[in-house]
Amino acid sequence: MVLESFIGDFALLMLIAGAGLIIAEAFAPGAHFFVAGTGIFAAGIVGVLLPASIPAALTLIIMAAVVLATSVGTLYAYRELDLYGGKGEGQTSDSKSLRGKSGRVTERVTPTDGQVKLEEGGFNPYYEARSFDDEIPEGTEIIVVDPGGGNVVTVESVDSVRDEIDRELERDAETTEQA
Repeated sequence: MVLESFIGDFALLMLIAGAGLIIAEAFAPGAHFFVAGTGIFAAGIVGVLLPASIPAALTLIIMAAVVLATSVGTLYAYRELDLYGGKGEGQTSDSKSLRGKSGRVTERVTPTDGQVKLEEGGFNPYYEARSFDDEIPEGTEIIVVDPGGGNVVTVESVDSVRDEIDRELERDAETTEQA
């Protein structure tokens, strides 16, 4: 009798705790709280809805299985939908890995101000950006030449980088022709 009463209270506690974890996900995104919260919340619902005639031990086993199955299912769905870059395709490991990444200017880039959106730039692909000398207008394709050490990267227009390479190739071709 006491155990059955405890199971009902425990199921309600799981329902509330699961809802709390799901809400906590809004403050710390990354599927850390949501996966566990979903499992605990689902088990709480099942525990509340199961009839009191089921033995308490069986109810606990069913609730544990629901936590496990729901958590695994939620984690699998998160990874398949890649909501947070879970497959690692859009993540960067450190600032050095940003060197050579391409993207587009979202706010005009000058030597003192600007913003870019990098392709495969991680969970938040927007970075504060600076140029070496010239202003780079919004919408221009860029490449990261110096990843810096924080959230500010130094970029150059892809066109200016290509021009520099083209000039070097022309000089090399002239040197070869003269020889």
